[in-house]
Amino acid sequence: MQAHEIAARTAALMPGLIEDLEKLVAIPSIAFPGYPSEPVDRMAERTLRMFREVGFADARLMEVPSGYPPIYGEIPGPEGSPVVVLYAHYDVQPAPPEQGWTSDPWTATRKDDGRIYGRGAADDKGGLVTHLGTMKLFDGKPPCTVKLILEGMEETESNLEAFVEAHPELFACDLFVICDMGNLQVGEPALTTALRGDVACVVTVRTLEHPLHSGVFGGPAPDAMIAMARLLSTLHDDAGDVAVDGVSRGVWAGAELSEEDFRASADILDGVGLTGTGRIGDRLWAHPSINVIGLDMTDIAGSSNVLIPQARAKLSMRVVPGSDPVKELDALVEHLRTHAPWGAQVEVQRSKEAPPFLCDTGGPGYATARAALAEAYGKPAGEAGCGGSIPLLQTLQRAAPGAEFVLWGPEDVAAARIHSSDESVDPREIESMVVAQALLLQRLGEQGTR
Repeated sequence: MQAHEIAARTAALMPGLIEDLEKLVAIPSIAFPGYPSEPVDRMAERTLRMFREVGFADARLMEVPSGYPPIYGEIPGPEGSPVVVLYAHYDVQPAPPEQGWTSDPWTATRKDDGRIYGRGAADDKGGLVTHLGTMKLFDGKPPCTVKLILEGMEETESNLEAFVEAHPELFACDLFVICDMGNLQVGEPALTTALRGDVACVVTVRTLEHPLHSGVFGGPAPDAMIAMARLLSTLHDDAGDVAVDGVSRGVWAGAELSEEDFRASADILDGVGLTGTGRIGDRLWAHPSINVIGLDMTDIAGSSNVLIPQARAKLSMRVVPGSDPVKELDALVEHLRTHAPWGAQVEVQRSKEAPPFLCDTGGPGYATARAALAEAYGKPAGEAGCGGSIPLLQTLQRAAPGAEFVLWGPEDVAAARIHSSDESVDPREIESMVVAQALLLQRLGEQGTR
């Protein structure tokens, strides 16, 4: 097929693809502990059925020791053609009412801006629909060998890494297409080439054997929560940059996100300044960041006039591409142990060491993908980073060390609000990404069978 044929056929497919998206968004496939399993199981079955209908006749739910099963399938292409693995995931983040949704998160809702709102509409049911559309274009007979892997626990404690390690032969390929990303702006094509890693720990600060009356002992007796607050304040300088010795920093050389667009996408309150220094791209994709994502002490409802003997905080630090997550966490742990005020006792428990990832942009698969993306959008494709991490990519790289990676998708950074309230996707991004993926497979097939 020529590019104009692919574009025309994709446009004709869009009403059906939007219906597919609506059906998928309606299923609250939250794989987190404590949520019902029935919707996730139903989502797996619905997704499996949809992909069997577009050509993956052998697609199946794979057996795993625990958790929700990944879906795997394969369609052989012409002899000698490249092998491409299409990845997405069918589980989603929770959508509690307190997030502030303005429409039902489990009903795909089209609003005046043309976007479709609902939990998972972008992350990553939009990616599932992109793969469905790509396979529909070829009537289930792609021009190269296509393998499918759809994860069921990407948003929580993934079981896919262990599955890949146990079955590396299933993932042998020339190119992984990870459809769980997006452009910085709608209509502005960009390949994601760098992902920050994520390390985490829980720090406990102790100052007293037990609670003390704040009137009788307050003043000379140190409060653990105040000690914790002072310790946490040492993690950043006055500008908001990470102030931990030994933590790596870099420089971002790809596409840039403007401060105005960043503020709008993050819904930062009026009058509140941004933290850190340097360009937005540097701060998002080439600088570390540290956040307190959990805090344990007495809640307000149960509080009384006592000094707190112990406080706990969970810290997440995003680490830059090219860094060693173990060494980065070493630096954070050492800082916490040596910066507590008043001799407070500090205990640090390491909980996560997810590596960053850098794509090799010098191979033929990446070049073909970049050209396909530019052709689909009608303009040159740039390169973007991602502040999130996907530890699975390192595992896939070990399973198929010669394979290239393409990271893209319909989740535009500026407006998609993935993981947040009013998550949404622009249907134009799904359409353009279907065209891009189809062009990629078409070009790879042509190159591999000449």
